Amino acid sequence: MWTVKGRKVYLGLGVTDGRKAINGLGLLVESQLKQELLSGDLFAFCTRSRSLVKILYWDKNGFCLWQKRLEKEKFKWPETDAEVKEIKSEELAWLLAGLDIEQAHKELRYSVMC
Repeated sequence: MWTVKGRKVYLGLGVTDGRKAINGLGLLVESQLKQELLSGDLFAFCTRSRSLVKILYWDKNGFCLWQKRLEKEKFKWPETDAEVKEIKSEELAWLLAGLDIEQAHKELRYSVMC
């Protein structure tokens, strides 16, 4: 897989037409997700059948479109009322591996009281 360190990862939640390619997904990034298309960040979309994920990103001098299609299983795509969800790069790897990132342990933040 490509290097995603230093890049943000955004999931386009809901259903995306699997026929969309670079231009169609680019329009979704700017109009629906309200994100900067040329930022180098990764934008992931999933189809209604949950068997296809497409990831669009800008890489130095052109767009890259990556996709993964499952033959038997389904992706555990997050369900929410929001249109976009920012996740960590390791969460993207977990999602592509078939794990449910919504059921992952939440990060705890502690502070020391003096």
